[in-house]
Amino acid sequence: MTLGNPYDRDCPTRQLLDRIGDQWTVLIVGTLRDGPLRFTQIGKRVEGISQKVLTQTLRSLVRDGILTRTAYPVIPPKVEYELTPLGHDLADPLDMLDLWARRHMDQVTAAREAFDARQSA
Repeated sequence: MTLGNPYDRDCPTRQLLDRIGDQWTVLIVGTLRDGPLRFTQIGKRVEGISQKVLTQTLRSLVRDGILTRTAYPVIPPKVEYELTPLGHDLADPLDMLDLWARRHMDQVTAAREAFDARQSA
């Protein structure tokens, strides 16, 4: 196993952290946690993502081995995306981040409001 230094801007580990820390990656991996979905299904579940960004993010996740893309030879064309074993392994820590955010959102909101009030004064 190769361990890199994510604090070095040229390190591949940093590039991977940038990919998995991206808001869309977190949401797409979470969306695919329960099984394969088609492009349009993912787009509907991940509100606010453009088709262009969804396409780019899915392509990057397939390239990184986190997702598989399966094209079925039918008319109309059918393409599904699914987590690989690596993707499922990534989903666990992302679930923990999701849980952390849900548990602490009230505290974060209060901190933001207090900060904004101090800035306004």
